[in-house]
Amino acid sequence: MEINLRDEAAIEEKRKDKIPYEHYKSLLKDNDPQEISKLSTCPYDEAAKTFLVTVMGAPYQVAYPQGDVTDSDGQDFDNYKLKTMILRYLINAKGVPATGQTIAYRDVSGGNVYFACFEGRCLKRFAFTFNYDVEGLKKAMASIDAQPLTTGDLSWRFEVINNMFMTVILWLGDDEFPPEAQILFDANFPSAFSAEDMAVMGDIFIPILKELSKK
Repeated sequence: MEINLRDEAAIEEKRKDKIPYEHYKSLLKDNDPQEISKLSTCPYDEAAKTFLVTVMGAPYQVAYPQGDVTDSDGQDFDNYKLKTMILRYLINAKGVPATGQTIAYRDVSGGNVYFACFEGRCLKRFAFTFNYDVEGLKKAMASIDAQPLTTGDLSWRFEVINNMFMTVILWLGDDEFPPEAQILFDANFPSAFSAEDMAVMGDIFIPILKELSKK
C-alpha cells in the first residue's frame, strides 16, 4: 500500500509540474525565433525550426512554435521542471552577457521573500547531498567542465544554461558541525530568471549533478 501511495504522489507531482510547462509552451510562439536566439544565445535552426539549448553540458531541442522540449535525439522525457526552465529562459532572456561578478540570493529582488524555499531546496539540499560523496561531486563537476575555485572546502563556477553561470561552495560537515553551502549567481542571472525561479534551481542542477556523480 505504501508503494502505491508513493507512486500516486509521484504521478500527482508530475501532473502539477506539467501545468506550467504547457503554459509556457503556449507562450513561445508569441516571440520571434531570431530574436529569441539572439537574446538567449541559443542557436536556432531555421530549416528544422528548433532551438539548441545546453543545460549543464547536455543539449536539448525546443521546437518552434510548438514549444516541445526534447533531448538531443528528439525524444520526449518527463522532467517538466527542466523543460519549464528551458522555456522560461528562451522567453525571458534579455541578452545580458555574463559578468563574472557574483550576487547572493538575498541580493535579488524578492530574494528575502523566497529565501526559506531557496535555503531548503538549494543550500541545504546541495550540502547534505554531496557532503558524503565528495569524489562523486568532483567527478560530476569535471564532466561539465566546471571551473574549480578556492573558496570553502570545495567550490566551482559552472554554466547552468547558455550564458547563465552559478557558483557553488561547500563546507564539509563533521561530528560537531553540519555541512553548509552557499550558492551564488552571476550578476546577469536576474535578467532572465525571477527570484522564484532561482529558489527552485536546486531542483534542476542538483539531480543532474547527482546523476553525473554515478557515471
